[in-house]
Amino acid sequence: MQGNHGIQIVQSKQLKSVFKNYELYLFLVPALVLTFCFCYIPIYGVQIAFKNFSPARGIWASPWAGFSQFLRFFRTNQFKIVMSNTFYLSIYGIIVGFPLPIVLALMMNSMVTPRFKRVLQTITYMPYFISVVVLVSLVNIFLSPTGLAGHFTSFLGKTPQNFMAIPAVFGHTYVWSGVWQGIGWGSIIYLAALSAVDPTLYEAATIDGANKWQKLIHIDLPTIAPTCTILLILSAGGVLNVGFEKAFLMQNNLNLLRSEVINTYIYKVGIQSTQYSYSAAVGLFNNIINFAILATVNWVSGKLSETSLW
Repeated sequence: MQGNHGIQIVQSKQLKSVFKNYELYLFLVPALVLTFCFCYIPIYGVQIAFKNFSPARGIWASPWAGFSQFLRFFRTNQFKIVMSNTFYLSIYGIIVGFPLPIVLALMMNSMVTPRFKRVLQTITYMPYFISVVVLVSLVNIFLSPTGLAGHFTSFLGKTPQNFMAIPAVFGHTYVWSGVWQGIGWGSIIYLAALSAVDPTLYEAATIDGANKWQKLIHIDLPTIAPTCTILLILSAGGVLNVGFEKAFLMQNNLNLLRSEVINTYIYKVGIQSTQYSYSAAVGLFNNIINFAILATVNWVSGKLSETSLW
């Protein structure tokens, strides 16, 4: 009884706080409405993954198909290709793209010349504002037989070739172009975390005779470790969400063996081939796997570092 009474007291205090600051809570209303409209209402349509959906009949009147759409995806020849390409590009991108913004942030944080630091920040941030279409166009131009890569190949005495037509090159091009575009922007959050470090810690470390490397190991890295952990968990939760736009724009008939990922496959079977139930099943399977990986990595992180999303 005393426990229930304590809970009621806490709840009443929370309600009083909400009514007292109701103006601030009103600012949440637009965000909650948009989230409900675009994230929760569409869940109603997920049921077409378990039906033979017909636009003429509608969602409710379409006959149920159980897990046949999922089994169809598992049995298709594209399943192994799509899954392996998606995991390859995503894990490759995490291995390369996750630590480099951290390294850049640590480098810029240790710079003693503010002007040079601002110039470097501006240069590294600028590629982020290039659209995906422009980025892919630049990549195609540079890697074409008449582009920079072709001229360099000719300079070495070899025959120029279209590197975008080589399946083995696609993964490296996709990942490293993304790193070039996002490394500066990704370092912002780490710089923000490093800005919260108390300057007296550096002063105390200097008095104790610590060099820059020791300050980085014992002050900077522990400061950004929780931020790194959270971002790594979020990255792991999107393993199968390889960007559709960039992969689709970089695709051609010659590199399709390595460039076909889940999102492009869903677009082709769902929009181009109008197989709505099948594409919905593939998309739902994609989201379930992502959530399972997110929950697993979050649990492991909570056990090892006591830092987790929930």
